[in-house]
Amino acid sequence: MTSHDPSEGAAADSPGWRLFRGDHVAHEPPFPPAPGWRRFGAEADRPAERYVGTAEHADVINAAIHLRRPLLVTGNPGTGKTSLARVIAHELSLGPVLRWSVNSRSTLQDALYRYDAVGRLRESHLARELGGDEAGIGTFVRLGPLGTALVPRERPRVLLVDELDKGDADLPNDLLTVFEDGTFEIPELSRLPEDEPRHRVMTADPGGRAEVTRGIVTCTEFPVVVITSNAEREFPAAFLRRCVRLDLPAPDPDRLREVVAAHLGAEAMAGAEDVLRTFLAREAGGLATDQLLNAVYLRGAGLDMSADHLVKSVLHQLGGTG
Repeated sequence: MTSHDPSEGAAADSPGWRLFRGDHVAHEPPFPPAPGWRRFGAEADRPAERYVGTAEHADVINAAIHLRRPLLVTGNPGTGKTSLARVIAHELSLGPVLRWSVNSRSTLQDALYRYDAVGRLRESHLARELGGDEAGIGTFVRLGPLGTALVPRERPRVLLVDELDKGDADLPNDLLTVFEDGTFEIPELSRLPEDEPRHRVMTADPGGRAEVTRGIVTCTEFPVVVITSNAEREFPAAFLRRCVRLDLPAPDPDRLREVVAAHLGAEAMAGAEDVLRTFLAREAGGLATDQLLNAVYLRGAGLDMSADHLVKSVLHQLGGTG
């Protein structure tokens, strides 16, 4: 039985690539810059304008905006569904995207607001014990991403409802009334006495506050709603009728080259055409466009593997597919 050589498959003259050497010798190598899409905080570099679409896609998006209807975007993983919300917000100067990531436990109320009844009860007890004033009830109400998107304002916000098909089967129907009426009620506020009509509540924005009158939130401009789906479940007909639908097909080779150039520069594909060919040959096995970016980036960073070795060794592990 032979031992595995950590350097196998990598160029012997590329020390900058092999930060981890597997030789159990401690060292402090300088870390290379992270890919633009994996930088965070002040160093974040994820410009929305790097989304690559077509004129036909833009027409569908504009139709949804003019009609004030949710845009339902379907397509395989990695085709740019999530990026679309960021590019709309960027181009129309609509501020940070409000994001609701849906899972099997998501409910409509989670997206609208949450009321911290336990926190308010604890605060009330402390105030009585210490003889201080109680905090207003608005302190214990926080609007969710959908609730924040419906706060009245002159210009709409962009709301991303990410992977709605992962939610409960009834969730799309639950959304219909809110999408149609553009309003919702917070009963904990609407039940308060008439002499307390206005309350400032927290929003989904960091440090954000909004004033709510008589427990009712009603938008003046319907938000730009982008709903993504991996087509894992068919939505009810009533829901589909109220959406403008955009299907993002798997990109062809030319479109993939545009995506790589948009993220990594026009020169990135010069030494990676073999990686693209191998990716296309294996794409039916479940690879996604963002995994191609990973492979091309690694090739440009100095990983001197064959394209087949790169795709099998790296993308197979990232994607979890054969």
